[in-house]
Amino acid sequence: MTPPDQMSPPPEGGWESLKVDELKAELEARGLPKSGKKEELIERLADDDVAQAGTAPAPAADEAVPEATSEEAQQASEEAAAAADADEKAAEKQPRRRRGSAETGATTRKTPSRGPDEAVMVRARARYVRTAPRKARLVMDHIRGKRVEQAQAILLHAPRAVSSDILKLLNSAVANAESAYELGADELTVRRAFVDEGPTIKRFRPRALGRATKINKRTSHMTIELTTDGNGR
Repeated sequence: MTPPDQMSPPPEGGWESLKVDELKAELEARGLPKSGKKEELIERLADDDVAQAGTAPAPAADEAVPEATSEEAQQASEEAAAAADADEKAAEKQPRRRRGSAETGATTRKTPSRGPDEAVMVRARARYVRTAPRKARLVMDHIRGKRVEQAQAILLHAPRAVSSDILKLLNSAVANAESAYELGADELTVRRAFVDEGPTIKRFRPRALGRATKINKRTSHMTIELTTDGNGR
């Protein structure tokens, strides 16, 4: 390879002014590959001139770029930390609003938005209750349209066994209203109370002379809807 001090400098018109044979001879003198097109030969000579002449960017310039980048990153991180601290202080200063009394307690469920005079409807449903729909409807007819407190008193003293299941369902609907809208039992009325027939469980009972009698065990789907409409609201 030709030493840098003995290499021929580029002509006045640049390496583009030389012919292909002259470019190949120059590459051969420098110990570089001489195959390829004219553009590739010119680019190879130009790269070699830059490498031998030491015109590449100084190391100090290369080191300055990471320093500037690190300073900018540090400044950005400091600004982000300051913004986070400001948000935390603002959140601490903002008063916490709680609705409802201390008896109900704070709920994690978001309270739906409604107007001051807008009626609210809350529903609770019990499925596959082991009682006949005909027997459950006899009790449901007594609480339909009644205020919740009055309906609870009726179910508490009703003689039928299904009254306890309906009372549990009514209390569940009241709990839903208290959780979602922070309403008490004294603010609610039974809007709808109905029973749908569920699947029938079929069994057999042994009888005399080796016979079997079919037994149908009915089930019910019970639904209760509460509302604030017509309850002095």
